[in-house]
Amino acid sequence: MSDRPVIVRLDVRSLPMSDAERQLLEAVPHRLVEVPESDPEIVRAAEVVMVVSSPLPAPLIAGMQHCRLISRIGTGVDKIAVASATQAGIIVNNLPGAFTDEVADHTLALLLAMARRVPQLDRAARQGHRPAGTAGIHRLAGQTVGIIGFGNIGRAVAKRCQAFGLRVIACDPFLPTADVPLVKLPALLAEADFICPLCPLTEETRGLLALPEFWQMKRTAILINTGRGELVNEDDLTVALREGLIQSAALDVFGIVNVFDGAGFSTAHPLFHLDNVLLTPHFGSASVESAHDCRRRAAQAAVDVLSGRWPEHPVNPEVHPRLPLQK
Repeated sequence: MSDRPVIVRLDVRSLPMSDAERQLLEAVPHRLVEVPESDPEIVRAAEVVMVVSSPLPAPLIAGMQHCRLISRIGTGVDKIAVASATQAGIIVNNLPGAFTDEVADHTLALLLAMARRVPQLDRAARQGHRPAGTAGIHRLAGQTVGIIGFGNIGRAVAKRCQAFGLRVIACDPFLPTADVPLVKLPALLAEADFICPLCPLTEETRGLLALPEFWQMKRTAILINTGRGELVNEDDLTVALREGLIQSAALDVFGIVNVFDGAGFSTAHPLFHLDNVLLTPHFGSASVESAHDCRRRAAQAAVDVLSGRWPEHPVNPEVHPRLPLQK
């Protein structure tokens, strides 16, 4: 290993490095390698890997013999084999709260667009047509939003919904109490007019919403997914939308495609061709401010570890680091 630690910055096509990020990293001697996606040969030499969306599975981590830190430029770590990293003595750091306001804003934007049938009205206006009726449009006040996973983003969504007079219920088995009614999942599915899955993606929550769950929802229910695409069985969602088990859906996240693919992503899946679906390409976390903040905080984590200090938000604090660190 060279005297200068190697920092590998992944995903520079989807999230290029900023000047502020580079300036922060100058606080420690290093050799910076920028690549668009994870490459086993490149990450093998890294002492720090900074990653946005590229997967870091267990076999890849097993080859990272010099790595001390995986710095996630974001919040979710479902694409990182955290247990393997822990076993190897690698700290995994993420950025809780980095996109809370942005995702909550985007969730409400999609909810309002679907509630007011904005996509359909936009198409009608472009065709020179004004719909005669008000079918499917209801006053928001008094309707119910069901939030699955009542963490930071869930609470931020609830606050915004309540400002519009919406009733909020939540399902979160890890919370004993909350400032909204907590219910079991079947009750939430049966009561909610809008359903927002915002829980972490784990093996237990993967495919949480599938055909059995769509059957439990109101036929007028609207699904708003700004959490993780894999929380929803998208093939079953297609069936539910086609057969009228639910009214519509708005999706910002996907399991069926990688929207960060620099070459573009396939739109062959039927979800991309249904009139009762509104789609945005995983843009819920996007803002000028969040893009700056997440780069800065992830770079600071790299500087901390290479300077012999613990980073701010290790997701595996039980790890035994490859080199000792100060709190």
